[in-house]
Amino acid sequence: MMPSRDLVSWNTVIAGNAQSGMCGDALAMLRDMGRANLKPDSISWNSIIAGCVQNGLFDEGLTLFRKMVMAKVKPGSVSLSSITPACAHLTTLRLGKQLHGYITRFGFEDNVLIASSLVDMYAKCGYIMIARRIFNKMKLHDTVSWTAMVMGYALHGHAHDAISLFKQMETEGLKPNSVAFLAVLTACNHAGLVDEAWHYFNSMRNDYGLSPHLEHYASVADLLGRAGRLKEAYDFICKMPAPSSSIWSTLLAACRVHKDVEMAENVANKVFRIDPSNVGAYVLLSNTYSSAKRWKDAAKVRITMKSKGIVKEAACSWIEVKNKLHAFVAGDKSHPCYEKIKTALEELVEQMEKEGYVPDTSEVLHDVDEEYKKSLLFNHSERLAIAFGIISTPEGATICITKNIRVCNDCHTAIKFISKIVRREIIVRDNSRFHHFKDGKCSCQDYW
Repeated sequence: MMPSRDLVSWNTVIAGNAQSGMCGDALAMLRDMGRANLKPDSISWNSIIAGCVQNGLFDEGLTLFRKMVMAKVKPGSVSLSSITPACAHLTTLRLGKQLHGYITRFGFEDNVLIASSLVDMYAKCGYIMIARRIFNKMKLHDTVSWTAMVMGYALHGHAHDAISLFKQMETEGLKPNSVAFLAVLTACNHAGLVDEAWHYFNSMRNDYGLSPHLEHYASVADLLGRAGRLKEAYDFICKMPAPSSSIWSTLLAACRVHKDVEMAENVANKVFRIDPSNVGAYVLLSNTYSSAKRWKDAAKVRITMKSKGIVKEAACSWIEVKNKLHAFVAGDKSHPCYEKIKTALEELVEQMEKEGYVPDTSEVLHDVDEEYKKSLLFNHSERLAIAFGIISTPEGATICITKNIRVCNDCHTAIKFISKIVRREIIVRDNSRFHHFKDGKCSCQDYW
């Protein structure tokens, strides 16, 4: 325990630990303050909350924020702008709305940093229109607020809105930084706008003197790959200074989508030279073989994974219902409402097939019979989460789920049918973007 000193000294050390990523030490000091007959003030709490959020400890940050409120320490602009991103990362809309209410009641809405955090939070929780309303109400906009809105549009697939906003930012005399360029490149990526992406990638250097970072290269490489321009993407990555395994993995994912086995093998070797235990690369290579029905090669990859102790990440989807987060993994039967979920899905499939739905069993990358393939599709995690949302929320309510990996083609088709049948908007956030399903259509226009 630190010797009994004045509050300023304690806060200085707590802030230093938190900023250095030593949040455990900072928290221990916060507890020790009571023994030194010192009461933590807003600076004490703000420092450790900000440290937790900046270091990815979002749940811990939210827990500390609640404790601060319970300790009768009034949150200020610093703590509010620090904790709002935690709600965005965890897609915890309920807590985000509570924070928004507090911000409104105590007059912090005109704070540019806080308003920008709210724009980011609502966009990342799936509510892009609310994000835009908050953005429009802001009296002043800085680069952070512009970038938050551009990235929000990008993640929701509104590429032309994102580009228009980016141009407006330039027109109003604000110099876009590297984060703003990443946002506009992301928008181009999600809409397949190759020419526009090249324009902005070159503009970084030529017009603003900014050197592209790894993320900018990755976005362009991903765009070229998903557009089917695999050779162009390969040459682009080869010209990069020391391309990382993650850059090559974006191209490997495109090879899997476009079923280019030869290119996939070449790219996978590039990944394994840099990162021999890259889980995603093994899975993508195995899936590419399976898509081409090269079952023996796929089995060899899985055997190699097993021998190296490499385990594939399980597909998981989350939905928040009545202030509680429910998680589902593929084939999960452990949920207390599973039988009701199963019944709801069976009824939906029956209606979907009447509407013309035909399961795309090519998405099941196992050498098994057709009926078993249909069964595996039936139990994908996002379908379980959506069915639970349908039976657990009022008729017509929007259903919002989060998935840790890319939505597969068949689930994407199925959710379009489901949205039309149940007459609801279904928002799905996967590991790269948002999909808004409504009236049998998706906001991504089937490009993702």
